[in-house]
Amino acid sequence: MIPIYNKSPRGPHYSGEQKYSNYMNTMKDYGPNPFVVNIEEVTKQNNMFRTALWTGQYLQLTLMSIPVRGEIGLEMHPDVDQFIRIEEGQGIVRMGNRKDCFDFERRVFDDFAIIIPAGKWHNLINTGNTPIKLYSLYAPPQHPHGTVHPTKEDADADVHHQY
Repeated sequence: MIPIYNKSPRGPHYSGEQKYSNYMNTMKDYGPNPFVVNIEEVTKQNNMFRTALWTGQYLQLTLMSIPVRGEIGLEMHPDVDQFIRIEEGQGIVRMGNRKDCFDFERRVFDDFAIIIPAGKWHNLINTGNTPIKLYSLYAPPQHPHGTVHPTKEDADADVHHQY
């Protein structure tokens, strides 16, 4: 089901007046088709560790929910720049040129953006009392079309979760 928008600045109106909760139950990867969504709402309602919401040839949008005391996990994308926006939650982001040496560390909160250059080792750790709700843009895509990882353990076990 594809959300249908009218000209209202208040956001989406779905076929049959469906609510966001119904939309979240049918969440899928809408790429590479044109797509419009209230990114704040779908990000806050996502409870999966990772969900690819839109995958194109040169860009990918994923939603993530990082549990309390959880983390994205130490990773590095050699040829991928990444943008992260935190809609809810707080944590610490660490980056560096080597996986055993971080020279960049910042606290992050609601509405913060994180830019991760290609080739930087990085991790985002949840230090708050609620899940971190974020969306991430990768250029080019980092995960196969339609990727859904309910938990970090599922993501770690998926040997095909990165191109």
